[in-house]
Amino acid sequence: MPHEQMTASQVATYLAMDMRDVIKIASRDQIPCQKIGGDKAPRDRYRFIKSDIDHWVENQVHTLDRERLSGISKGVSEHHGLDSDGMILCSHIPDGGLDVPMHARTREATIRELVDVADRAGMVYLRAELIEEIRQREEMCSTALIPGVAMPHPRHPVEYDIADSFVVVGLTHSGIPFGAPDGSLTRLFFLVCCKDERTHLHLLARLAQMLHTPGVMDELLHADNPEELLDALKKCEEKIVRDEQ
Repeated sequence: MPHEQMTASQVATYLAMDMRDVIKIASRDQIPCQKIGGDKAPRDRYRFIKSDIDHWVENQVHTLDRERLSGISKGVSEHHGLDSDGMILCSHIPDGGLDVPMHARTREATIRELVDVADRAGMVYLRAELIEEIRQREEMCSTALIPGVAMPHPRHPVEYDIADSFVVVGLTHSGIPFGAPDGSLTRLFFLVCCKDERTHLHLLARLAQMLHTPGVMDELLHADNPEELLDALKKCEEKIVRDEQ
C-alpha cells in the first residue's frame, strides 16, 4: 500500500523511536508529514505517508548507528509480517550474484556490469529498463553515502523488470568515481532491486547494520574472489542474527 497513512505512534514503532522525538522532528519539518490544524493533541497533529517515510529512512540510513538500524529492521519486519531473524541479505543473493573483481571503471559501466551479473543469474526480465531506472536514481543523488560503498537501486520497486527481489554484490580493487559526496572512490557495490517497498527497506536496514559492524568493511574489501566475499557476508549476517535472538 504505497499511500498507507500512519500516525505518529505508528511511525515511532516503525522506526524504533520515541514518539516525542517523532513529533519533535515533524514539528521542525525534518521528516515528511502532513500537519493537521485544530486543537488536537500533539500526537494527533501529524499524518505520515508510509512510502515517504521509507524514502526518508533510505536517505538517512547511512547516518544511523547499529542499534537504531536494528530497531528499524525489527519495526519494518513486524509492520509487514516479515521474518527479522533470518539471513535477510544473503538469502537474496542469487547463485552467480557476486562479481569479483569488477572490470568497470566508470559509474555508467558499473551499473551495466552489475545488471549484467543479475541478468546472467536469471533475475532480470527487462535489462534496458532496469539500467535506466537505476541511472535515474543515481542522477537524483548518489547512493555512495557510506565511505567506500554504494548501494545502487531503482527509485521505486520494479515489479515487472525483475524475476524476484535480489541483491548483486560487486567488488573492485582499484575504486570507481561513483559520486560520493567527499569525492572518494567506491570499491564495494550492492545492487538492490526489489519488487516491493517493504523488502527494499528491509534489505537496506540489514545491509547498513552489517556495514556498521566493526571490522566488516576491511574483511569485505580484502576479499580476493566471490567465495571469500560471500563467506565474509555470511559470517557478518550470522553474527547479527545471533546477537538479536
